[in-house]
Amino acid sequence: QVQLVESGGGKVQAGGSLKLSCVASGSTFSTLGWYRTALGKQRELVAVIDGGGSTNYADSVKDRFTVSRDNAKNTAYLQMNGLKPEDTARYYCNADLLDPRTGSVLEYDYWGQGTQVTVSS
Repeated sequence: QVQLVESGGGKVQAGGSLKLSCVASGSTFSTLGWYRTALGKQRELVAVIDGGGSTNYADSVKDRFTVSRDNAKNTAYLQMNGLKPEDTARYYCNADLLDPRTGSVLEYDYWGQGTQVTVSS
């Protein structure tokens, strides 16, 4: 079964840190995006990492969040430092899932189930 599974969310106080993981099982990925959805707000793109490791960030998280990947583990990470109450949201990873042997697309635009991050003031 091919899927993306996020983990690492939790409850922290403002100024704290969390590291989210997104693991692709039965597959791999090239470009992967981290998104978040807060109550009453639209989904927001937080960070993107491409197959070569280039990254982009939303202005709201720049200099606080870092996206990275471990290709050997088919895993992407989102290191979140200096967390603020406005970072409270459910965080999702999204990617086209690829066959590790051939690189062909197994699933387009796959979303994980998300992991909740809650930051208290």
